[in-house]
Order: sequence, then C-alpha cells, then structure tokens
Amino acid sequence: SPPHGAVTSHNPRRITINKDTKVPNACLFTINKEDHTLGNIIKSQLLKDPQVLFAGYKVPHPLEHKIIIRVQTTPDYSPQEAFTNAITDLISELSLLEERFRV
Repeated sequence: SPPHGAVTSHNPRRITINKDTKVPNACLFTINKEDHTLGNIIKSQLLKDPQVLFAGYKVPHPLEHKIIIRVQTTPDYSPQEAFTNAITDLISELSLLEERFRV
C-alpha cells in the first residue's frame, strides 16, 4: 500500500492550500479525513502565535470528512509559516506528553 499521505487515485491529497482572496495575507488549508479534534487543536496552537491575526476552522458538512482552516497573519509572516510552526510545536508538545505517559 502507498505511504501515508501519498497521492493516489483512491487517496486525494491530504492538505491543500489556497490563498484567501477576500483578506490580505490569508490562506485556507483544507485537510482531508479530519474533524473537530484536529481542527480545534491546530486553531488553538495558531492563536498562541502573536503574528497570527486570525485563525479559525470549519467542517463544511457533517458528511464530508474534511476541515478548512483559515489563517491570517501579519504582512511579514506568511500563513504557511504560521501553519508549519504550529504543527511543529504541536508535534513537540505531543511527543513530550507521550513520553510522560510511557511508564
């Protein structure tokens, strides 16, 4: 089977990024096969960043298994950078948590 996150005809791209044309310095990150659990944790992490002006997410429809995260940042900091930093920080925090529970 293909590696996790690989692009195949049966496995659409896991994350797609589109510029938000309505707002300056903003992007929409669509994450397939995810729900409120991941949406909420990423949104919360993004909002800890002082250069993130707005972070929110929505589940477009209960039967669609995807979330859309909207991120707006200050002009000198891209939404992609903010998103990457938030994910990196979350991975570190969760790894630490996992180690503490391993006895």
